[in-house]
Amino acid sequence: MASTPKKTASTDTKLVRELAKILNDTGLTEIEMEKGSLKIRVAKGGGQIVQTMAAPAPPAAPAAAPSQPVAAPAAATEKKDAAAHPGAAKSPMVGTVYTRPSPDADAFVKVGDKVKEGDTIVLIEAMKTFNPITATKSGKIEEILVEDAQPVEFGEVLFIIA
Repeated sequence: MASTPKKTASTDTKLVRELAKILNDTGLTEIEMEKGSLKIRVAKGGGQIVQTMAAPAPPAAPAAAPSQPVAAPAAATEKKDAAAHPGAAKSPMVGTVYTRPSPDADAFVKVGDKVKEGDTIVLIEAMKTFNPITATKSGKIEEILVEDAQPVEFGEVLFIIA
């Protein structure tokens, strides 16, 4: 019995090596294979890594500046207010939001556009799959709170329909 797992492990290793060779020979970056209950996915490095950076800090303000309001808390308050809005549409997943169907196309909607329930408003790409996020009710786009190609978190408000 002990020799059977070794043979399977050896066979699996050989299969992975063959799939890797196919990747190199064809120029593909990823290949997936299923055989019975065995599922193997081989991918080359060089996958896309999305990294966001905080905006640089503003230059030091003169001594009189402390009386000016700070913008960050206002933005946080604005997002909290948006989440409480009855027409707020929240992201159902973590991913990257796209406001248009392709890079050279116009946005699905603009602020002020009238939409019907079921109309696609944005797409969220998660795990290489584009998921349409649709209007949950008919109305007018009051606000779009995301930008094209912006990473979004689960529950983040995407847009508001009034």
